[in-house]
Amino acid sequence: MADVGYIRVSSVGQNTDRQLDGVKLDHTFSEKISGKSTERPKLQECLRFLRVGDTLHVHSMDRLARNLKDLQQMVEDLTARGVMVQFHKEHLTFTNDTNPMSKLMLQIMGAVAEFERSLIKERQLEGIKKALEKGVQFGRQQKLSDTQKKELIAMINTGKNKKDVAEHFEISRPTLYKILKSV
Repeated sequence: MADVGYIRVSSVGQNTDRQLDGVKLDHTFSEKISGKSTERPKLQECLRFLRVGDTLHVHSMDRLARNLKDLQQMVEDLTARGVMVQFHKEHLTFTNDTNPMSKLMLQIMGAVAEFERSLIKERQLEGIKKALEKGVQFGRQQKLSDTQKKELIAMINTGKNKKDVAEHFEISRPTLYKILKSV
């Protein structure tokens, strides 16, 4: 009977420290990956690790699954295997003898989390659309200016070695080839 923690954040820049802080765990599975799919390496490893009598501790429902269907399926599968699932933020615990009220709370809280996620995504898309209308450029800034690109092409056309040209502009060879291909 082990206390197992699953911790997830969506991106590398986010910090996992606040999740399950102070919870005594025997094993922890942590990853920095989007929750849009249940095909997450550490989640799958965690699910394989869990045994009858274990407790899976998760900070909040949205850390385990992004949509209600996946959340319900995972909780049902785990509790059917004799694993207790505890969501700390929501103060909900599920076992194989979970009462109907707990099941209803899972569905309501899961549906609210899914709805909240869809609203965030909708607002994000609206913001991107507005920014594009204002001429905001997305993505990584180009390494070379148009003037530098013309200089690079001129150097290549005069017979300079591509490796030396790439080093001169402090760019990779693939970037050099990409610039040459765009001409």
